[in-house]
Amino acid sequence: MSRGKGVSVLNCRVLDLSDHRGQMAGALLADLGADVILVEPPGGSRARDVGPFVAGREGDPEASLWFWSYNRGKRSVVLDLDDSQDQQRLRDLAASTDVLIESDGPGAMPARGLGPDDLAAVNPGLVYTSITPFGQTGPKAGWAATDLIISAAGMLSNVMGDEDRPPLRIPLDQCFLHASAEAAVAALIALRDRKRTGQGQHIDVSAQQAVTQATQSATLCHLYNSPELLRMSGGARLGPFRVRLRSPAADGYVSATILFGESIGPFGARLFEWMHTQGGCADSDLEIDWIHFVEGVITGRIPPTEYERIQQVAADFTATRTKADLLELALEKRLLIVPVTTVADVVESPQYTERDFWRDIPTGSIESVRYPGPLAQFSATPLDISTPPPSVGEHTDEVLAEAISGTAAPVSDALVAVANASHRDPSLPLADVKILDFMWVMAGPGSTRVLADWGATVVRVESSHKVEAARTIQPFLNNEAGADNGGLYQNMNAGKLGITIDISKPESRDLILDLVRWADVVCESFSPHALQNLGLSYDDLRAVKPDIIMASSCLFGQSGPLSSLAGFGTMGASMSGFYEMTGWPDRDPAGVFGAYTDYVSPKFLSAALLAALDHRDRTGEGQYIDLSQAEASMAFLAPAVLDYNVNAHLPDKLGNDHPAMSPHGVFASAGEDCWIAVACESDDQWRALCAVIGADGAAGWSWLRRSRRWRALCGVIGADGLAGLGVDERRERADEIAGLITAWTSQRDGVEAHDELQAAGVPAHAIANSEIMTGDPQLAHRNHFRNVAHGTNGTMWVEGTRFAMSRSSDGISHGGPTYGEHTFEVLEQLLGYDADRITELAVAGVLE
Repeated sequence: MSRGKGVSVLNCRVLDLSDHRGQMAGALLADLGADVILVEPPGGSRARDVGPFVAGREGDPEASLWFWSYNRGKRSVVLDLDDSQDQQRLRDLAASTDVLIESDGPGAMPARGLGPDDLAAVNPGLVYTSITPFGQTGPKAGWAATDLIISAAGMLSNVMGDEDRPPLRIPLDQCFLHASAEAAVAALIALRDRKRTGQGQHIDVSAQQAVTQATQSATLCHLYNSPELLRMSGGARLGPFRVRLRSPAADGYVSATILFGESIGPFGARLFEWMHTQGGCADSDLEIDWIHFVEGVITGRIPPTEYERIQQVAADFTATRTKADLLELALEKRLLIVPVTTVADVVESPQYTERDFWRDIPTGSIESVRYPGPLAQFSATPLDISTPPPSVGEHTDEVLAEAISGTAAPVSDALVAVANASHRDPSLPLADVKILDFMWVMAGPGSTRVLADWGATVVRVESSHKVEAARTIQPFLNNEAGADNGGLYQNMNAGKLGITIDISKPESRDLILDLVRWADVVCESFSPHALQNLGLSYDDLRAVKPDIIMASSCLFGQSGPLSSLAGFGTMGASMSGFYEMTGWPDRDPAGVFGAYTDYVSPKFLSAALLAALDHRDRTGEGQYIDLSQAEASMAFLAPAVLDYNVNAHLPDKLGNDHPAMSPHGVFASAGEDCWIAVACESDDQWRALCAVIGADGAAGWSWLRRSRRWRALCGVIGADGLAGLGVDERRERADEIAGLITAWTSQRDGVEAHDELQAAGVPAHAIANSEIMTGDPQLAHRNHFRNVAHGTNGTMWVEGTRFAMSRSSDGISHGGPTYGEHTFEVLEQLLGYDADRITELAVAGVLE
């Protein structure tokens, strides 16, 4: 099961039937130690057709760098799933499998007799995991979709790009990677449920729902009666605020995070104090209200133009320094300034080398290919990332022989009793898991939120004296700032218990250690070694709970030259390589939206925690997990990293173009700043598009008959031959074709247009904002938005889970906790403290 690599953190067998839309799920499980068998059709997986390729080997199924990125560590078997004999072989394999992953269209696998119910008859314990654009059921279940379409439907495109041009997507396909990571986490949750019930189930993952995580809860703006988040090159617009996340440097660009509140404001204050010593700002700038600035603007005490002025003062200063000088300054002074890096900068950074992150693996005919390394560092079970991706069918005979001989029997899960989890329904899949959560903002809390959704008891520790930054970030309920009004905080912390502890008090240590004795997992996202300085290191924790699992999640990990960099996901996005590639060829990079690594890394931490729990169940051994958000997020950048390492090629800024599809873009629809994404993967889809927009009769459209320019354009393209253009010809005439599409879409509402195009089989979707998301019938069908109970506001809206399970229901019923909302419940019910002990803590100032 562990592929001969010693003790693995995860012990299970996976059948991966997916293509490029799902293979990252199997890759994540393989990295954690699972035996992953890639089932490919004759000729190889569709993922082998996806570029980039080894230079000079374009189209070679053994030279796709995309395939290499998401299939290392797997074994390959070739089966034709439309052939009855191979269908039976798959059933034989499924009988000894723990998890199956597939990314075919809804209904395709059942039509072959290989659906969830069919294989459950063979193996009742099978966790059958399906990844589709919109989910298995609902009004959009059968819709055609590419990465561009999901980016539009999931609202990600709406928040990226220049405000005077169409919304953008990240040019390295990301949306199905988000879905794949969710699928891996979901499968691990279902496997844990199987230990209690002995039963598997069907997991239904929606890529549209998965990618909404990358909007930083901006999907909630309309429901919160808060201004829409709008795109802006190098930043974002929200109400009166234009947040710059790109500033000039003497030799390129940096990201200088200028925000406010008790958690982030002091960083800005330190920057301006230092700038003042260098003559970079006026004396009056030392009086900026860094803590209550947002409230001042909302109430009218501070003019909105003041924020733009402050950012410009900072930008004028950064323009006089190099990127390296500013990074050195940030490390020395604890400032929020980092360079905007290229993929080359990432690959050559000493941070990753010092942490031994890269893995040199012989691949194909190349003696050594440098791959991104493990998703995290595990103290007891280091991840072995050394096996190259397989050639087509390389292990067919081996795998089929195992199935026949019975040597691949499934892992036997001993049924376990569910521990009392206080307020949680004992039937929930993770009802036996107890987590002590010291995380904050998004990357950390997002990882434990999904575990809380599915039953884990999560005790969240906060301090009212150091306000959690997520409480200060829009959208706010009715656009009113307040500790309990922030949508991001509610979304990241729904379902958790809240306790306030002043951990700086010496008396707090015994309380925290009692919570550690109660917990299975302790998570923290402080600066490296902060808990160690309080006597709460991993060694301290395991002294009182030998099998405790502890995870630390910060921007660059616990070691290396950048480990001391105080940072947020906005900085991770800037230093990850995603930022530079996202934009128009003729302009400065627009960049990915916001704190992109904060949207990616939570999925990897969730998976790491679940795998560590599986290892502890089997061995009784806990361990320490050091997760660098930048390293974990590298999985989403892997094809570009390999392209640079193998071909010395850096990704180009493409706007919305695509190297293999045409047309592929975002076009104006009726209304102010309204858009629709349209893509054609095949000639059939192109012909269908031509039929819908009336291309054959375009020259005679009545409302344009007087336009000589229009008639000339139709003549140039050739109306009769338009539908017959191949993809290369379409790419050559991309501007002309864009004009034809825009002439049709600009006269129609985006939702009406995508309904008409999808009815013809054309991948299309309106660029969704939060209002469109709120009214999306597919998201309503999936119960994506939840109105849940809340301690001070009565109810609050949060997003639901990104996947559904056939047998288990999630437990989302409450929003994020108010300060200390569950302090007495935690102390009395979970720890068994009496009134005298609680009084002692209160008198000592431990309970805020």
